Amino acid sequence: MKLAILTTETLHHAWFVRELARAYPLSAAVIERKSLKAPFETAHPMEAMREDFEREAFFGGKAPAIADLVPTHAFDSINDPAARALVASLDPDLILVFGTGKIGRELISVKPRSILNLHGGDPREYRGLDSHLWAIYHSDFGGLVTTLHHLNADLDDGDIVLQGELAVTKGMELHQLRKANTEVCVSMCLSAIDMQARLGAPVSAPQGKRGRYYSFMPAPLKEVCLRKFRKHTSSLPAKNSERPLDGHG
Repeated sequence: MKLAILTTETLHHAWFVRELARAYPLSAAVIERKSLKAPFETAHPMEAMREDFEREAFFGGKAPAIADLVPTHAFDSINDPAARALVASLDPDLILVFGTGKIGRELISVKPRSILNLHGGDPREYRGLDSHLWAIYHSDFGGLVTTLHHLNADLDDGDIVLQGELAVTKGMELHQLRKANTEVCVSMCLSAIDMQARLGAPVSAPQGKRGRYYSFMPAPLKEVCLRKFRKHTSSLPAKNSERPLDGHG
């Protein structure tokens, strides 16, 4: 089983790569250096807290590069012809995409039925960027899921392979949510790799509904999400809480 990962250089992506590499040999990680920038302010202090939290939670305070973990090749754009040629030369059985820009037709054509994308949300409701934040903004806490789907030419539109609910617990803060998401991403990808090995391709089903496209979330709305998420998690039952005995069995 030959695997390739298309991603960007972040702590949570490094942890994702490390966890998959512990289970299966990875042919390579292909890194996209440049990313889209919003024409307005999106930075929020929560994101610095998230970096510190993930550094400690994932790597015990260290910050390894993906190149420290697996063979790595970097390109400004994931759709660079040289990136496509590299992926084609690797001839992977399965390509997993986590956190890059939109993948073009040419790259998809390398493995059109064996290139899967991780979308942080339910694309039948939220396509595009910051999907978990937009779900929280709309008080849609049931929308805190992650989806593994086939890639096609339309953004976040391919057949769904797996979908997993994020483990949101009492007292959880917004800066901890991405860790929960990454853990689900690892679990789903391991299941998809197993399907590929056993069945020759991951089983999937059409989405059936096309969600609204969302772009970057502005910084002030992230503050709204922080408050809404905190209120929601404060109201959740404590983990492992037991129902009091009432004498009726």
